[in-house]
Amino acid sequence: MTAPLKSPADLADAALIPPEAVAGLEAVAARYAVAVTPAIADLIDPSDPEDPIGLQFLPTTAELDRRPEEEADPIGDAAHSPVPGIVHRYPDRVLLKAVHVCPVYCRFCFRREMVGPQGLGTLSGEEMDQAMAYIAARPEIWEVILTGGDPLVLSPRRLQAILERLGGIDHVKIVRLHSRVPVVEPERIDPALIAALKASGKAVYVALHANHPRELTGAAQAACARLIDAGVVMLSQTVLLKGVNDDVETLARLMRGFVEARIKPYYLHHPDLAPGTAHFRLSIKEGQALVAALRGHVSGLCQPTYVLDIPGGHGKAVVSASSIAEDAEGGHRVTDFRGGTHRYAPCSEGL
Repeated sequence: MTAPLKSPADLADAALIPPEAVAGLEAVAARYAVAVTPAIADLIDPSDPEDPIGLQFLPTTAELDRRPEEEADPIGDAAHSPVPGIVHRYPDRVLLKAVHVCPVYCRFCFRREMVGPQGLGTLSGEEMDQAMAYIAARPEIWEVILTGGDPLVLSPRRLQAILERLGGIDHVKIVRLHSRVPVVEPERIDPALIAALKASGKAVYVALHANHPRELTGAAQAACARLIDAGVVMLSQTVLLKGVNDDVETLARLMRGFVEARIKPYYLHHPDLAPGTAHFRLSIKEGQALVAALRGHVSGLCQPTYVLDIPGGHGKAVVSASSIAEDAEGGHRVTDFRGGTHRYAPCSEGL
């Protein structure tokens, strides 16, 4: 296999789904984009219906089950989009969504109504001019985050043009890119793309999206090493997903894998209320328990921040379980990773 698989029929031809499943999945593919790269297809175990890689990328009819609480724009991008391609939710940073296509399409994607061949497409030249003018006119914008879609699907020429324009805006100091490419299409991380990433002259960060330790293959790690050795700082982002990584052992292996690859664990996202994704969601209480257990058993270097995007566009909230609470005497009760509680005395007066 050398080309991405982009339909249920393609997936059946590659023996990733049974032929009899194709007809039932056509409605899913008509609504939500499908794409599986060779690197990901090689990781999927088609004999295991609970394979954690297959669950992330192979469509299922469960995606047609839309719940009342689910929303087309679950984190409220539209409410904070003053011009096409820009989301300005926080004072000092903006999202720049230059492209709305990806090399693969995650079955839990929170922007699944916006991405893919039927999605919002790529910004036109005029729209990109508007987006750059918006950034240039607001000196409070310190960081620009390229997302979408996956910005690393852009050609090196187009990516370099964007980075060079950002390089000309003095108050922008940080450029961050959110991508799955180093894992799902590692061969794209070549000298031309790396040179494009360096074109701004700014500090450049790449946040790698990976959800299971098997995604950190030798080829993926080599692609990340090429970026890091070129001076690009790498962070991780992971979505907590039922059946994929909702156990301490898997999360620990993943976070250690990131650190061993010189990638700093950054965010662990509670799954968003995207349409047709209820089968991936676990409760906040379950997530809090997992994160509390992780803290007790792996290095501090391996600890991501567990966050929830508040529906309606209100930003992120940290949802890790609270381990400290004030007591009646003015001190605090502190809970350790084994569940034991301990008193932390108040400061003595006069000190």
